[in-house]
Amino acid sequence: MPQVSKKGQQMPESPIRKLVPYAEIAKKKGHKVYHLNIGQPDIKTPEVALEAIKNNDIKILEYSHSAGFESYRVKLAASYQKAGVDVYTENIIITTGGSEALLFALGSTLDAGDEIIIPEPFYANYNGFSVASGVTVVPVISTIDEGFALPPIADFEKHITPRTKAILICNPGNPTGYLYTQDEIQQLADLVKKHDLFLIADEVYREFTYDGDKHYSVMNVPGIEQNAIMIDSVSKRYSMCGARIGCIVSKNKEVMATAMKFAQARLSPPTFEQIASEAALDTPQSYFDEVINEYRERRDTLVSELQKIEGVKVATPKGAFYCIVRLPIDNADAFAQWLLESYDNNGETVMVAPAAGFYSTPGVGLDEIRIAYVLKKEDLVRSVAILKDALAVYNSK
Repeated sequence: MPQVSKKGQQMPESPIRKLVPYAEIAKKKGHKVYHLNIGQPDIKTPEVALEAIKNNDIKILEYSHSAGFESYRVKLAASYQKAGVDVYTENIIITTGGSEALLFALGSTLDAGDEIIIPEPFYANYNGFSVASGVTVVPVISTIDEGFALPPIADFEKHITPRTKAILICNPGNPTGYLYTQDEIQQLADLVKKHDLFLIADEVYREFTYDGDKHYSVMNVPGIEQNAIMIDSVSKRYSMCGARIGCIVSKNKEVMATAMKFAQARLSPPTFEQIASEAALDTPQSYFDEVINEYRERRDTLVSELQKIEGVKVATPKGAFYCIVRLPIDNADAFAQWLLESYDNNGETVMVAPAAGFYSTPGVGLDEIRIAYVLKKEDLVRSVAILKDALAVYNSK
């Protein structure tokens, strides 16, 4: 029998998707499952994007340029500039989702055996992408008690070795919803400049900020033009997760030339999805205003309801649409499986993402879950009510 590669064995499971089989069984039992586990927005995709596909008269579905349609890149650069992000067409390569952009970034800046420092908890696939690239993740822990603020820079610096090549952040953060301040970004910028490292920033949730706080892009930090790499995607901004269109952005010509080799190796990003994404750039500001207001209300509803449960701690997110919740339990993996396999509340239950999968340090986050507040407010209220009852039942066993 052929041997499975050791790298394949090391690839971590998704904490977001690994419980799907149990959810499917629960649904087959007739139970309604409230999905708090995955960041799939229920917001409608902009009509202008859908119409661009419906009304297209393409006769041959051709390859695009490996960097993506020039018309899209020109228009995308203009949209960045309008938003105050200092980016130009030649700084952009269109990718098959933000995931491919991250893989390109890792492949262009790190070799097998190199190290990348990431504040944790972090998007679970950063682990998987690093394993696939032969890169070692070096975590720096942020905590719920500190609201998941940037850990002290000294904690980063003590982990820097000759093998360290980059620092990776998500801003605003998945899974924490934390929005880094301009001062925190500047601290990281000073650090990467001092040690000649890359600063890779996953900024796919840029628009999702609340309470008047503003997002500060690494592309706008003076002095790190050769260090900064931005990852972006249409998935959340336009509720187009299935389109799989993202981009890698950098002013470092050597990085972009290397990323282009990866882009050429995979031929081209998908054509119809680029058409939709280019059209989506014409989405009116009113769309975003309504979306942000809706998510702000959902966040406030969720946090308010969670704070009513004894023994539960939640860090109020400043951006994105996720939060980490500490529960009065020992093992969130076991609890999340039990919710789907053995519990229902009048035929209903909830699906959550155990947070340990968002840490790379063993044994951390075992009593935490990530919740995505992508459901309507009344469903969030009902979900938390189910969670409260479930905790009481689970802890009485």
